[in-house]
Amino acid sequence: MGEVFAGRYELADPIGRGGVGAVWRAWDHRRRRYVAAKVLQQRDAHSLLRFVREQALRIDHPHVLAPASWAADDDQVLFTMDLVAGGSLVHLVGDYGPLPPAYVCTLLDQLLSGLAAVHAEDVVHRDIKPANLLLEATGTGRPRLRLSDFGIAMRLGDPRLTETNLVVGTPGYLAPEQIMGAEPDFAADLFAVGLVALYLLEGAKPDAKALVQYFLEHGTPGPPRGVPEPLWQVVASLLQPDPADRFRTATGARKALAAAAELLPQPGPDDEIIEIFDQLGPLPQGFGPDGPLRRSAGVALELVPGSPPASASSSGGGSGTPPTTTPRTAAPTGSPSDTGSFRLPPPPQPPSPAPPPVPSGPPGPRLDTGTAAYTTRDPQVPPYAPPAPAPSAPPEPQVSYVPPAPRARGRRARRAARRPGPPARAAIPLLLLALACYAVGFWALVRA
Repeated sequence: MGEVFAGRYELADPIGRGGVGAVWRAWDHRRRRYVAAKVLQQRDAHSLLRFVREQALRIDHPHVLAPASWAADDDQVLFTMDLVAGGSLVHLVGDYGPLPPAYVCTLLDQLLSGLAAVHAEDVVHRDIKPANLLLEATGTGRPRLRLSDFGIAMRLGDPRLTETNLVVGTPGYLAPEQIMGAEPDFAADLFAVGLVALYLLEGAKPDAKALVQYFLEHGTPGPPRGVPEPLWQVVASLLQPDPADRFRTATGARKALAAAAELLPQPGPDDEIIEIFDQLGPLPQGFGPDGPLRRSAGVALELVPGSPPASASSSGGGSGTPPTTTPRTAAPTGSPSDTGSFRLPPPPQPPSPAPPPVPSGPPGPRLDTGTAAYTTRDPQVPPYAPPAPAPSAPPEPQVSYVPPAPRARGRRARRAARRPGPPARAAIPLLLLALACYAVGFWALVRA
């Protein structure tokens, strides 16, 4: 069975991966339904602050996918959202290519509606791109778009969490003023909406830098091939390099889009029918439509149907950390995305060849050939060179061996150990002569 988080959320399988955490399909034992759970590993305070900002957003709107609840367990935290199964606009364009103008108008209207609700809370999203625009699996019915991923969103007036002169966002969907380091504003979100519209109409990521350069040098260009003039006027107003020339609000852009949509031709019977499929795939083993097939040990008792109420609850809101069934695994692999929303882990590296045999002798300097993950530069390891032989020492002089003399034994050994001096026969006459000289000297002194 899956891992139980905070006694309430049972993780089923990973469905995506972002820069600050992994997104899982999880079963909520309290609400009795599947949710999307974004799990963050508390690696540093910067990521945790962004996580806290994101989970604090409570925007109730049908086209906004905001966090609904949160929990903490051991060294990890998570927040949950509604589970959206239809994939993102990246999947839709990948399946069908350029979309019909009328269908694009429907998607843009829902995006601007959700963005207007976000801006009404004084929140700037700062990361509007196709990978962050999710779709419900509505089949051939009317599409339903959800604006998601508020990981780098911020309220107007809040302190920035990045260094000065550091641009935050996704390359290719940044407004010109963002690249120049201006403060986040609503106009930058509207510029990104224009790039998303061009992506849907042409079926490929637009070259924002070349587009802005053309606007600055030649003015507003004509509509691309296949794009109706009324719709292009709205999109071109969103793409103006000067923020003052764009729509002032998302609501104003939505009104202009509604007027342009009325001038578009109605879809004919021969037009391709667009169907939004379920992109999540089947549930993993051990899970069914109504949740896990067996009860896991880490689920809080009060959340198990038919169990007696517990005296103290530790689930929900991260207030407790009940035991889990399996150890928490490393970051799971997410779904592919070329826009930077969910980055894939680096491809597995082939096994390194065995090192060459090291010749005998003193070891040389050790080479550090390890590289950090997510780097694109391979280490340049110099070929192995055996250490130079040490200079030979000069030959030592040859000393002939002289055997020691035999040691004396008994009284002779004790005599040999005494201090050398004159023999007794010579010492006694000398002592008598010295006494005679002393007596003569003393007598001479007395007579004088």
